[in-house]
Amino acid sequence: MDTLGHVLAVPLPAQGHVIPMMELAKKLARHGFKVTFVNTDFIQTLLTNSSTKNEYYGNDEDGIRQVSIPDGLELGYTRTDFGRLTEAIRRVMPQKLAELIDKMNNDDMKIKCVFADNCMSWALGVAKKMGIKGVAFCSSPVTTLALFSTIPKLINDGIIDRNDGSIIRQQQAHLSPTMQSMSTATFPWVCFTDMALRESAFKYFVTITEDLKNADLVISNSSDELEPDTFASFPDLLPVGPLSASNRQGNQGGNFWPEDMACLPWLDQQPACSVIYVAFGSSTIHDKKQVEEIALGLELTGRPFLWVLRPSMYQKGNEEFAFCKEQLERRGRVVSWAPQEKVLRHPSVACFMSHCGWNSTMEGISNGVPFLCWPYFADQFLNERFICEAWRVGLGLEKDESTGIVRKDEILNKINQVLSNTSYKSRAMHMKEKLVKSVNEGSSRKNWNHIVEWIKN
Repeated sequence: MDTLGHVLAVPLPAQGHVIPMMELAKKLARHGFKVTFVNTDFIQTLLTNSSTKNEYYGNDEDGIRQVSIPDGLELGYTRTDFGRLTEAIRRVMPQKLAELIDKMNNDDMKIKCVFADNCMSWALGVAKKMGIKGVAFCSSPVTTLALFSTIPKLINDGIIDRNDGSIIRQQQAHLSPTMQSMSTATFPWVCFTDMALRESAFKYFVTITEDLKNADLVISNSSDELEPDTFASFPDLLPVGPLSASNRQGNQGGNFWPEDMACLPWLDQQPACSVIYVAFGSSTIHDKKQVEEIALGLELTGRPFLWVLRPSMYQKGNEEFAFCKEQLERRGRVVSWAPQEKVLRHPSVACFMSHCGWNSTMEGISNGVPFLCWPYFADQFLNERFICEAWRVGLGLEKDESTGIVRKDEILNKINQVLSNTSYKSRAMHMKEKLVKSVNEGSSRKNWNHIVEWIKN
């Protein structure tokens, strides 16, 4: 296939943003574009060190070339300080990206368009100054972009504080006259109990919203079927997803940790719709007591389970988990990272206990899997509302009020509710069918075709 031109993809340097941007890059490459995927040096090192990095991550042969630039922090420094990381990114990366584009243009690899994660929207300003088309890519629910754009009104209405976004009045907020109300408790920055972190996150969201004015187009890893009110109220936000619904092989790239592929033959040995899949993403932290309660709850179900338990997920370290791992593996399987797309499309999986990150939400809903919701931070509380209230394909897990722990009995009860009531699975399968149709022949496909022609011309 002759190349349609060269485009640049710039993800936020975080696991939940690199993966969907790689899905977007693969989709662009399949349509004939040459893609340069721009990671930070730190993230590139993680990917290089992952022993399961393979052809699905992208290489020159499949039209995706990988490069990296500095994020402004020394390589040995942790990237968990959100405020310091985002400040360094905005201070250092714009110039580094401009230099990269200049070099590529001089090397006869002229860039036609820059695709930037909406949380890296400063890259759109770089593109605009250099006379290059710019597309913002929202890898979270598009309702978050609608929310960020209404922050000035929320401040003027006395709902949030103008300095750090703290809630002044707990209520249901209307982002537009035609949208359903949104609880102030689900605002993405509100979940941060550390006030300095909350202020950093809030100010960052305000800044990226200003930067989005430099975008020629804003696209979203969502669909009309998932967020109909938002897309109707904000018609300039174009759905092109879920990208996972068009990746029918489940070949996912951009994982920071080695995937345990041996869990797939184990799934093959389990009965259809029997396995509880438990995975809380790349950032969730639980203490020893909570890990114990999850383990006991899973045991009580009497069902097989596949549990993704990152060493960094539990606060006390590996030695603290030795208490139950051997016992658990008599009935289930515990892995440090899983090939999630392949797991969720496996016929033995019955339900998904999830942190409700947007990637996991899209991957689960695109495969017709019911949810048990356990949000941790950011947009995950909003995503839980979509899953439980709008789409009605899952249930939330409630914490014990006195301890803040999700107890084993609660885990057992909610798993039994979801699996005994066939309506959850039925609605999930119905949504899967609608999403596959959307990316193959519906509005997401039409929007995508428009974008391809727009870049070409």
